Amino acid sequence: MNLRESRRQTFYMYMFISPWIIGFLAFALYPILSSLYFSFTDYDIIHPPRFIGLANYTEMFHNDLFWKSVTVTLRYTFISVPVQLLLALGFALLLHQTIPLRGFFRTAMYFPSMVSGVAMSLLWYWIFNPQIGLFNYILSWFGIQGPAWLMNPDTALYALIIMTFWTAGSGMILFLAGLQSVPASLIEAANLDGAGRFRIFLNITLPIISPVLLFQLIMGLIDSFQVFTQAFVMTQGGPNYSTWFYVYNLYTSAFKEYRAGYSSALAWVLLVVVMLFTAIIMKLSKRYVHYEGGGHK
Repeated sequence: MNLRESRRQTFYMYMFISPWIIGFLAFALYPILSSLYFSFTDYDIIHPPRFIGLANYTEMFHNDLFWKSVTVTLRYTFISVPVQLLLALGFALLLHQTIPLRGFFRTAMYFPSMVSGVAMSLLWYWIFNPQIGLFNYILSWFGIQGPAWLMNPDTALYALIIMTFWTAGSGMILFLAGLQSVPASLIEAANLDGAGRFRIFLNITLPIISPVLLFQLIMGLIDSFQVFTQAFVMTQGGPNYSTWFYVYNLYTSAFKEYRAGYSSALAWVLLVVVMLFTAIIMKLSKRYVHYEGGGHK
């Protein structure tokens, strides 16, 4: 290939990928860099931004609502993520067995994950209704007087945590894919050696599906740090700030108080925290995550 032909092919290559490059620069890179700049400014969207240095970050760490949003988000994360992983893994182990109507149950478990966040929030808003809601109605079968879930500061956050279990089907699908990669020869050899089901799961199945578990842990962590729709639709951050999530606090600062600079600072702190948690998990995973053909990495 001569130099002229090489340049011609390079030109066509850039021409074909130019829509993606333009889209990335205009709708991804430029907004990211703009928000970083705005985080050091006093900007109300209407007037030009005014540079104020680290004032937004200083104010943030002295703001009670900021620390309230951090506390609520961490409580939600440390409860919902582990329980959702256990549920997804449990359902995957159950539906990995040969049972009647297995395909139907797999579809039924996954289907709720396809419902939009707003529709799901409206549905669960009715389910948690203290007078006519399905949840309290089921509790009444056992003689339990259900609380006013979304109207009580002591139960509102836990109601939203219960709601997340509705989407365990998406994690179940990934665990099913991981379980299907477990070699049957290893299971048969363990059975011949007299190993029980729990020991087989602990020493064979769990190490092999550990990369799937790691992936779901990280994605679940990122998703839980960005909870917004449920609080916006169902509770508006209440009652008494019991569901004042971090991203809801960011939204309120940006679109209700018109403090784009302060909300940009909130967004960058969230990015740093997510990256920090992810780095810690990846560092610890080197001891526990098994990769096929390479042991621990």
